[in-house]
Amino acid sequence: MADAKVIPFDDDRSRGATGKGATRRRGPGGGTRRGGEPLGAGDVREVKPLPLREPEPESESAGPERGGWERRVAGGLAFLRRRLTGEYEVDEFGYDEELTDQVLMSMLRPIAEKYFRVEVKGVENIPSEGGALIVSNHSGTLPLDGLMLQVAVHDNHPAGRHLRLLAADLVFMLPVVNELARKAGHTLACAEDAQRLLEGGELVGVMPEGFKGIGKPFSERYKLQRFGRGGFVSTALRAGTPIVPCSIVGAEEIYPMIGNAKTLARVLGFPYFPITPTFPWLGPLGAVPLPTKWTIQFGEPIPTDGYPPEAAEDPMLMFNLTDQVREQIQHTLYKLLVQRRSVFF
Repeated sequence: MADAKVIPFDDDRSRGATGKGATRRRGPGGGTRRGGEPLGAGDVREVKPLPLREPEPESESAGPERGGWERRVAGGLAFLRRRLTGEYEVDEFGYDEELTDQVLMSMLRPIAEKYFRVEVKGVENIPSEGGALIVSNHSGTLPLDGLMLQVAVHDNHPAGRHLRLLAADLVFMLPVVNELARKAGHTLACAEDAQRLLEGGELVGVMPEGFKGIGKPFSERYKLQRFGRGGFVSTALRAGTPIVPCSIVGAEEIYPMIGNAKTLARVLGFPYFPITPTFPWLGPLGAVPLPTKWTIQFGEPIPTDGYPPEAAEDPMLMFNLTDQVREQIQHTLYKLLVQRRSVFF
């Protein structure tokens, strides 16, 4: 095997070579720039190592989303534990605030926001604290307007106040409904319970039309029925709390009542048995309400704290205040109906 030829780096032939194959000596003082200009010692730059690439942080949107789900799961498990161990509170009327917020409101909220698309106006007329009596019209064949009113107050009021509805005797005679109504804060529509709630600083809701309003035929829609004998006015006068008129548009059309099977209603013990274009002809499917567009408007409060204590016994004063509240609600209903573009939009 022939010996390899060793070419020294400082060979003069390499320095003097020309042409494409020529090599250049590179060193601290012997390098050249482009164009043949020699490099100086200051032209040599220190080569720094490339910085290590740090791992990219997780997406900012993924963090809060994952944390939110973790909090929800933890909160749900804690809620179930309290339910199973009985570590929750109810007031003297059976109202369970935690169950109402965590379960009942969560079930009703999509119906109010997505199905009926409830629009709330004048919520600033509801006091931020202290007792107040909200008086509303009643309609719709089934009392969904009361539930939607409860969601509207809680979700739209800056203080997130809870509405304690006064319900008819029938509500507390029905199985399951009785227990749910108590848990949701509803109580029997009697003057004594209403006064205790108002004096305790609660927000109380009443619908004086009762079954006459909710069970009226579709041909009489948005025509207020008699407001009773003004018992709600007497209660507000005794408690010294303001009366807030409320008008609800949209509930009348969810179950258009075109007939009333009175004989069947007497057999079942109901105040009426509705016949609508879909019920009972379509069976359970006919019980699904029509997706109408709702508007709930709260009027200016009517103060009662300026009257003397004996004013609650004055029948003429109660009649005048009752008529004032009724007329304000009726006038607002007509105004909202004129402004409404469509029943469903």
